Amino acid sequence: MLRDEINDALKTAMKARDQRRVSTLRLINAAVQSADIETGGQGKAALADIEILGILQKMIKQRQESADIYEKASRAELAAQERAEVEIISVYLPKQMTDVEAGTAISAILQEMKAEGMKDMGRVMAALKDRFAGKLDFAKASAKVKDLLKP
Repeated sequence: MLRDEINDALKTAMKARDQRRVSTLRLINAAVQSADIETGGQGKAALADIEILGILQKMIKQRQESADIYEKASRAELAAQERAEVEIISVYLPKQMTDVEAGTAISAILQEMKAEGMKDMGRVMAALKDRFAGKLDFAKASAKVKDLLKP
């Protein structure tokens, strides 16, 4: 389970006194625990790995945006810190699909579902999320699906 892998890495980082890794892994655990509490209040079970992958992707996106903002503000040291956190978090995500692989997967799902117009976009995106969670940038995928579904 991904949660156990992250906790084991945290213990290892604490023993190695790797402060950057420890703080980043603690941030991951806090985000996962917060989501657990939120879903627990709704009567749902603990988060599955696929939901944790979504949290990790969100964390990466936030840090990439922050790094860009820091670079524009000439704060290179803070941008480097954010990028270091992205590298640590990325270790727990599956290998990302290339643009070509993503395009092929999107085309295959569109054909499989016989999607014809924008009314099918929701179904297509749901299928992509089910099959490629953690492997695909869904913002790019959404744009690609829109391009392919336009008449």
